[in-house]
Amino acid sequence: MNRLFVTDCEGPISLNDNAFELASHFIPDGDKFFAAVSRYDDILAYEVKRPGYNAGDTLKLITPFLKAYDVTNEKIVKFSRENISLVPWARQLLEYVQGSMPSYIISTSYRQYIEALCNLINFPFENTYYTSLDIDSHELPDHEREKIFQFKEMIVEGADFETMDKIFFKEIPQMRIGKLLEDVKTVGGEGKRLALKEILKKEKLPIKSTLYIGDSITDVEPLRFTRGRGLAVSFNGNHYAVKEADIIVISENALPIGLIADLHSRFGRNYIIEFTKAYSKNPERALENFRISYNILEKFMEAFKDKFPIITIPENIEEIAEKSIRMRKKIRGEAIGGLG
Repeated sequence: MNRLFVTDCEGPISLNDNAFELASHFIPDGDKFFAAVSRYDDILAYEVKRPGYNAGDTLKLITPFLKAYDVTNEKIVKFSRENISLVPWARQLLEYVQGSMPSYIISTSYRQYIEALCNLINFPFENTYYTSLDIDSHELPDHEREKIFQFKEMIVEGADFETMDKIFFKEIPQMRIGKLLEDVKTVGGEGKRLALKEILKKEKLPIKSTLYIGDSITDVEPLRFTRGRGLAVSFNGNHYAVKEADIIVISENALPIGLIADLHSRFGRNYIIEFTKAYSKNPERALENFRISYNILEKFMEAFKDKFPIITIPENIEEIAEKSIRMRKKIRGEAIGGLG
C-alpha cells in the first residue's frame, strides 16, 4: 500500500504563529488582543462547540482589526516573507518525505504566509491547504474604523465571553466590514479534516495509509480522524493535540518525525506502535532492533548523542502533556507556545 504524509505547518514545520505575529506587529497591544481572541476561540470550539464554528476561526475574527490598522495584502506578504522561522531539520524532513510518498501541508495560516514558506523551502504550493484572505477587497468606513478601535480596547482590557460574543456575532456582522468575516473561510478543525479527506480521495488512498502531524486545537479533528487507523502524531503539541494522538513526540527538532516517517513509508501501523512502545522504555535498544534506514538513524544518533527526544504512546497524559507544552514554549516562545 502506498503511504501518505500530511502535516500542519506552524509547530511541526515552522516556529511561527503568523497571525499572532501580524497582530502583534500591526495592532497596538496586538499580542494581548490576539491571545484574548484565541482563548475565546478555544471556548467556542472546544467547550461551547457552537455549530458552524471551527477551531482556528481566530484568523477570521481578527481580520476587521487588521483592516482597521491599515494592513493590506502586500503588507501581509512582505511581513510573512521576512519573518519565517523554521523548526530545525524541518526543511530536510520535507525533502525526505517528498521522495518517499505523497506529502501535503494543511494549515490554518493565511495563504500569503504559506506561499512565502513554500517559496523558501521549495515545497509544492499546490500540495497545501490554507486560509484565503483578500483584505484589500473590503472597504472600512471611517466611523466603523473608530468602532473597531473601541472593540479592540474592550478586548485588550478583558472583555468577558458575553461581550466578545456580542462584538463578533452581533456588532461586527451588522457593519459593512462584517462582509470580510463572511468571506474568510478558515482551514481549521473540521476544515482540516475535510482537507485530509479531499487529499485521500485525490490520492486514492485509505485513511490507514496516513501519517498526520499536528500540534494544536486546530488539529483535533484530523488527529481524531486518523487516530487508531493511520498514525496520529502530536509534535510538541498542547494538551488538545496530545489527547488525540497515537504517538507523542517532544523534540527540539523535526528529526524524530523523519524517523517515524521513514518507518511509515515501509511498515504498517502496528510495527511503528511497537517501535514507539519499545523506544519509550529503552531508546537505544529500540533504535538497534527496529529497521530504521541507515541515513536517518545516523543523523538521529548524531543530533541526539547527549539526550534522546521523547517518542511515546499516550500514557500518563497530563504528565506528558506538561512536558510537551514546556518544549513547545521553549522553542516557540512563551506567547506563541501558550496559544491554543
